[in-house]
Amino acid sequence: MERLNLMRNGVLRLPPGFRFHPTDEELVVQYLKRKVLSCPLPASIIPEVDVCKSDPWDLPGDSDQERYFFSTREVKYPNGNRSNRATGSGYWKATGLDKQIVSSRTHQIVGMKKTLVFYRGKPPKGARTDWIMHEYRLITAEKPAQENWVLCRIFLKRRSSSKNEEEAAATENGGAAPVFYDFMAKERADLNLLPANSSSGSSGITEISNRNESDDHEESSSCNSFIASLRRNKCP
Repeated sequence: MERLNLMRNGVLRLPPGFRFHPTDEELVVQYLKRKVLSCPLPASIIPEVDVCKSDPWDLPGDSDQERYFFSTREVKYPNGNRSNRATGSGYWKATGLDKQIVSSRTHQIVGMKKTLVFYRGKPPKGARTDWIMHEYRLITAEKPAQENWVLCRIFLKRRSSSKNEEEAAATENGGAAPVFYDFMAKERADLNLLPANSSSGSSGITEISNRNESDDHEESSSCNSFIASLRRNKCP
């Protein structure tokens, strides 16, 4: 059967209404394993790219979507197994433990999935970014003749909308949260620093109310004294 070629100038071009969204098992069994064993692929949809020769935003394809690449692992040291993942502007750093990819048909481990994060700058003082890479490697008895192929899925992690809204509000206020004051209180207090169950406004109103009640009582006492004085001085 003729293979379907959906790559044009190194960029994935799917027909309208189609989306490439394979599972981890499909990536390992249907694509990576076939690539390693030089077998026909279901579709020519994943290009061969050395992902460490370019920064993630410069790789082929739409950077707003997930991108998939066949790549070969470059050994960092001649006598070691550690991969060299340095790029022009930074490096890829592994995070967490590798995940086992288990076949749903045979229930055997067919591959491993490593998660990496891209850092700008030089290790170990690089600045973490939101670029993520999932690197899939094959576990099989058959070994590739010369090349050590891996399959890479690269995407830009999106921040939550609530966090973006908080950052936008802080930016509009010059980088600081708005400050609210209680002008009814005796001493002006920052409401943002008060406990949630406190009621600073009510305390200020209560204080003013008590003061007014005291004044009314004194005024009433003075009036009664004046009337009593008039009665005593009234002629017979």
